[in-house]
Amino acid sequence: MAASAKTLTAESHTLNGDWTVVSSRRGRQRRNPPKITIRVQKQPSHWAPTDLEINFARESKLMQKMQISMKKLEMSQFFLNLLDEMQAPEMMNYFHRVLSSELKMKMIIYGIGSIESYESPRLQLSLAILLKRKFNWIGDIEVFDPILSATESRVLEALESSVLSINEQGRRQAEKPTMFFMPHCEAELYDNLLQANWEARLLNCTVLFGNSFETYEQHLSEYKNSAIVDSTRHILAVRKFTDEFRIKTISDTYFSAFHDSSWHFFRPVLETELQLSNL
Repeated sequence: MAASAKTLTAESHTLNGDWTVVSSRRGRQRRNPPKITIRVQKQPSHWAPTDLEINFARESKLMQKMQISMKKLEMSQFFLNLLDEMQAPEMMNYFHRVLSSELKMKMIIYGIGSIESYESPRLQLSLAILLKRKFNWIGDIEVFDPILSATESRVLEALESSVLSINEQGRRQAEKPTMFFMPHCEAELYDNLLQANWEARLLNCTVLFGNSFETYEQHLSEYKNSAIVDSTRHILAVRKFTDEFRIKTISDTYFSAFHDSSWHFFRPVLETELQLSNL
């Protein structure tokens, strides 16, 4: 029998986006019931920015914003604490286990949002880039969000991150060690990712940075609607063999971008552990 899931550090924050309403004042929040939207599953499709304009002034301004964001984050106590947590022996053992005999772990960023319009996506992208610069075992970065503009795509490329031309709907399979960097994505996207990797060998090659699955489980336990549970069934099922490390946002500056975020590592041993029939 699989060991029960554990959460190794904890913060009492709730979810973002469709899940809760967050107050912008001093990090306080209203705990409303999560709003869960059941959607029809979509298949991967070709994608390109709807605007094809090349605007060098916009690109220069956005690059400057990103440089300011990276500098601000790199010097912050939040980032220093996060590095300490990641480099602690227990957590490094998890990264090494996922890497196995491979030297690099690809990073896939889904749902980053508009880095031109909002600070939180810039901080999230800054964290991904800084982690790649800090750890030589983090490999190439691939990014996708359907709202990315041509300007944002060109800046991402300049920051050595390739923009996908396929909307994968979160369904990338981790054939080799892969870090999925998905802060504050919708539950549907996490469930798509888990469904696409619902084999022991694939989940064991997967690291996920995103919304706390423990918090999802707590919220979903309040619902009796079978359709809602079914739409998040992989999130619920994966909890029993997930080790979760909550991060600490420390200050209001980084609360909006990173609250209720966790590192998730999966450790199924037998394919029988992946049965969904009892959910």
